[in-house]
Amino acid sequence: MIRKLFHDYHSVGFMLVTGLIMGVVYFCGYDMRIIFDVTKEANLAEDYSFERCDFFDGSWVYDNVTRPLYKEKECSFMTDDYSCEKFGRKEFKYQFWRWQPHGCDLPRFNGTSLLEKLRDKRVVFVGDSLGKNHWVSLLCLIDSWISEPSSKVVEWHGSLITFRATEYNVSIDFYWEPLLVESNCDDPIKHRVLDRIMKIESIEKHAKHWIDADLLVFDSYAWWLEPNMTLLGQDWGKPMGTNCFNETEPITKKGYWGNDTSTGLMRTVESVVQDLRKKNFKIEILNITQLSQYRKDAHPTIFKRHWVPPTALELANPVKTADCSHWCLPGVPDVWNEIFYSYIRYRL
Repeated sequence: MIRKLFHDYHSVGFMLVTGLIMGVVYFCGYDMRIIFDVTKEANLAEDYSFERCDFFDGSWVYDNVTRPLYKEKECSFMTDDYSCEKFGRKEFKYQFWRWQPHGCDLPRFNGTSLLEKLRDKRVVFVGDSLGKNHWVSLLCLIDSWISEPSSKVVEWHGSLITFRATEYNVSIDFYWEPLLVESNCDDPIKHRVLDRIMKIESIEKHAKHWIDADLLVFDSYAWWLEPNMTLLGQDWGKPMGTNCFNETEPITKKGYWGNDTSTGLMRTVESVVQDLRKKNFKIEILNITQLSQYRKDAHPTIFKRHWVPPTALELANPVKTADCSHWCLPGVPDVWNEIFYSYIRYRL
């Protein structure tokens, strides 16, 4: 499928490929905002070497000085799926963890630098609700860097949501396409079907909506799993039948991998990407799998909008309705976007 996508659509100039096996695999602020030393950043842009640093090997550090990078209530683009504070979460420690790679630092996120780098370009996130989680996080990160409200425009066109920063002529879009190929799950509202049917070789119906993108971010994984699959907490040292509900601390075990990690899928994606690079495609894998799996504390659990109101039985047993796939914002996806920013800023 991936090979066909790239074979048929040669006009895509740059593909970003990220990886997350915590429900998804990606194919392909704050009142006291940190003030940048422009000269220092200019030097960093020239000298920054990705070869010196593995962004994905590190640990989570509690940081109540520079985190969070924005506030949930102040983000113009926050949605109810990721608004844990709005829906009753009273414990906010999950907002104050910073990802610290071993032996180096992530470049500080600078919305102006990002928007300048993307000037006159179109970025499209293609995938499911975890891709949307990633996209909303990015919009929240750049929100406060655009001071004029009229310069921030969001438009809905069915499966396509378009954000425009008109001052920079930048478009950052999200396109709902959970299985990437054409399927009976394609409706952006009525897609919760258990009996999933897909046309495995048909991607053209969707591709026409993002084929002109300069930068694509794909995700697709969770929708290919069995619909009755649940994520349990037993590999965190918890009893069987528990999950992320009421978890308030990250996993600290060095080198932790969740039981649901598919190293086979990772190897498949790596192999496909290597083949594409040999064909001179500009493509990156950002494997955010492990750094995200440490964060069992950062999921919405019951603190989100429920598309279907919980029954009395479910309310009596909230573990059963806990969302352990998506992420509260601000939170883990902000780190994905810090890494995303680093690649765009210094390698694009």
